[in-house]
Amino acid sequence: MAPSLLSADFARLIDDVRRVEAAGVELLHLDVMDGHFVPNISFGVPVIEKLRPATELFFDVHLMITDPLKYAEPFIKAGSDLLTFHIEVTKEPMRVIEHIRSLGARVGITLNPGTDASAITGVIQAVDLVLVMSVWPGFGGQKFIESSIGKLEAIRPMLRPNQRLEIDGGIGPETVRAAAQAGADTLVAGSAVFGRPDPAKAVETLAALAVKP
Repeated sequence: MAPSLLSADFARLIDDVRRVEAAGVELLHLDVMDGHFVPNISFGVPVIEKLRPATELFFDVHLMITDPLKYAEPFIKAGSDLLTFHIEVTKEPMRVIEHIRSLGARVGITLNPGTDASAITGVIQAVDLVLVMSVWPGFGGQKFIESSIGKLEAIRPMLRPNQRLEIDGGIGPETVRAAAQAGADTLVAGSAVFGRPDPAKAVETLAALAVKP
């Protein structure tokens, strides 16, 4: 499971992060929105920079921004371990991938719900992670888009064993098992974790559902 920071309580952010870390998660998903590529603004470099010393969690930073090439360096310097950018924002995805790697971070590629899996064929072997959006990016708490399951099933055979397949949007008790069975090994959950009275228990419940036969 990959809890999404966007749904945490920003008045007690470190406490929320430590609660899910204690539940055994290894990866924290951080959604960065610029108000241009998506119709919302979330947080940026200063939040990541301040949070980094407080946890050893892997920072999986999802850049929902129009210019990942320009902003990759400050996000990596702030403590991001992996930067994921959208295939929809650039005509030169390999240039972005190579730039992120040159800065010492891992790299992922993201597809919006309306983007076919074939859009990443030319770069899929060059990334560490593929992120399938199962809602339209920009806001938390949206309903899961069922066609995302087919996209996961299409992408999974394209990946090597050491590449991750992530899904983000509408992941909760009703959807987590189907997503895992379709090939997702990294499941981002926001309100289904931080929106619960006990986020740590929510993580455990979702993880158990994901592996249930």
